[in-house]
Amino acid sequence: MPTLRIIPVLSLLLMLFAVPAAQADDAGSPRPAEWAQPVEVQYNLYQMSPTLYRSALPDGGAVPLLEKLKVATVINFLPEPDSNWLSAPGINQVQMPYRTNHVDDSDVLATLRAIQSAESKGPVLMHCKHGSDRTGLMSAMYRVVIQGWSKEDALKEMTEGGFGDSSHFKDGIRYMMQADVDKLRTALANGDCSTSRFATCSMKSWLKTAGE
Repeated sequence: MPTLRIIPVLSLLLMLFAVPAAQADDAGSPRPAEWAQPVEVQYNLYQMSPTLYRSALPDGGAVPLLEKLKVATVINFLPEPDSNWLSAPGINQVQMPYRTNHVDDSDVLATLRAIQSAESKGPVLMHCKHGSDRTGLMSAMYRVVIQGWSKEDALKEMTEGGFGDSSHFKDGIRYMMQADVDKLRTALANGDCSTSRFATCSMKSWLKTAGE
């Protein structure tokens, strides 16, 4: 039995250190139907589900397309606001900057909660600069935590889906390897800001409650 539990970890480790080879081997294969499907090459824009899209940083020229897709919310993982290019009154802007080399469970929970809330109002687009590493990690975590994909399947889409340079994915893969999916699902359902009671956001919430 211990040997069986080690197999998934070994698979993820092989994925971490052999991403470029995996992409090359799969280059000629048909794109799996369950993967995000391409919409617009210019913006690295893909549709993940009927209510969720992912892309690189759009510009003003993308607004008519977003309106055609009925995008109601744009979630931005960059420190710069989308107001620089997006002024359409019918599209809500949510800014959640983070970096994959500093990501923790609180970042993932905040993003997944923002996506779920926004999806109730209409289709959502999430993006970073290139649409690969930051967007790729949150897309993979959405697949695993919300949609119930395995880590292996989500990482395969992230690294072999044609979203960008494979060298950008290593921090995201490391995070996913250690992420406790069950704890993330429980925290998301309970409205917790983190999977740990000792996280900074959890301590702030406790102190606020204690002071009331």
